[in-house]
Amino acid sequence: MHYQDAIAEEIRDSAARLLAEDVGPGDITAQLIPEKQMARARVITREATILCGVAWVDELFRRLDPRVSLHWQAADGDRLEAGQGFLELEGPARSLLTGERAALNLLQTLSATATRTRHYVDLLEGTGVRLLDTRKTLPGLRLAQKYAVTCGGGHNHRIGLHDAFLIKENHIAACGGIEAAVREARDIAKDLPVEVEVETFEELDLALAAGADVIMLDNFSLDDMREAVARNAGRATLEASGNVDETTLRAIAETGVHCISSGALTKDLKAIDLSMRFIDQPD
Repeated sequence: MHYQDAIAEEIRDSAARLLAEDVGPGDITAQLIPEKQMARARVITREATILCGVAWVDELFRRLDPRVSLHWQAADGDRLEAGQGFLELEGPARSLLTGERAALNLLQTLSATATRTRHYVDLLEGTGVRLLDTRKTLPGLRLAQKYAVTCGGGHNHRIGLHDAFLIKENHIAACGGIEAAVREARDIAKDLPVEVEVETFEELDLALAAGADVIMLDNFSLDDMREAVARNAGRATLEASGNVDETTLRAIAETGVHCISSGALTKDLKAIDLSMRFIDQPD
């Protein structure tokens, strides 16, 4: 399946899941409001953020009640300041309230992912090093968070276990060595990239000799990364991984590696503080 098609399918599926999870057989509190009462609401962010999740919220309200109109004042990837309003909704008051939490839950999580990514990307400015995500995503939000990383200026590593080889320690042991593992990967799918995770210089040399496309330097020290760059001499793409945070990111990039992967982009998140409030009633 094409990536964009997969994203579109994920948007539809996740909107349905969010509504089923929150609304269940019906929103009993919303029934306190007259069925025909209309309302307008505004969503603001209480902290600076990179917005992400527009299409998901559009789909959620489309499924919930097509009578709800959404008017966005910002797009995915835009930088918002604390206190800034970025979305106004108009429609049946019941539907606005029923969809509120599911919509904000999604927005606050994806915007947090995009915001963390943009922060890391800004720290890498001028180095030419690409920032990659990992598969350490929140359960059920793989493609959504991968998309959010791109909104923050980062890049996707493999989407799952199906679109690239990543040969790790246990794969190497089970296959009988790095050379055998790489050879088997080439036999299975010649058109997919083959990456090998290494922990020592000996393993690095074996991965280079085997013709790996990408080599992940797992928890190498800064000095060892520089040595790995020299040994590589441009033959493979070098990816640094492990001990990556905002205090180490720049120094790792300056060793000469091509990319840095970090699970912190998607798993260690503090949701963005968003709020929806009713405003004046429509005429």
